[in-house]
Amino acid sequence: MRRLFLSACIALLATAPAAWAQECDRSDDSQSMMTICADTGYQAADAKLNAYKDLVGSNDEKANKLLQTAQRAWIAFRDAECAYSTVDSEGGSIHPMEVSECLTQLTNERTKQLTSGTNCQEGDPSCASPDEDEDMQ
Repeated sequence: MRRLFLSACIALLATAPAAWAQECDRSDDSQSMMTICADTGYQAADAKLNAYKDLVGSNDEKANKLLQTAQRAWIAFRDAECAYSTVDSEGGSIHPMEVSECLTQLTNERTKQLTSGTNCQEGDPSCASPDEDEDMQ
């Protein structure tokens, strides 16, 4: 009986966070809803960022390690950049929304960087990233 009660409690606790989650309602212009929508946007962008995993499977072991190192460094940069760029709103109700919007923007940019090279043949100079193209001019 005690095990059954304990199992029921664990199951209830495991499903509770999903029940608390709210969906984005763009018709609600309250700050809390705008924050929820901004976080939803970031979660979607973060899911797309996992496209870099497609690159990992197509590279050799050395390239995989370099990409992993670059990605970890980029995540640290992204988080620090968003902390810095939103410092003025820290402590305010708008702060979480601004952080999510910053994370979304930088994450979308990184996704474009990583996915731009997924269909490139080795040595193809036309597959340079947009940043590399600008540097060449």
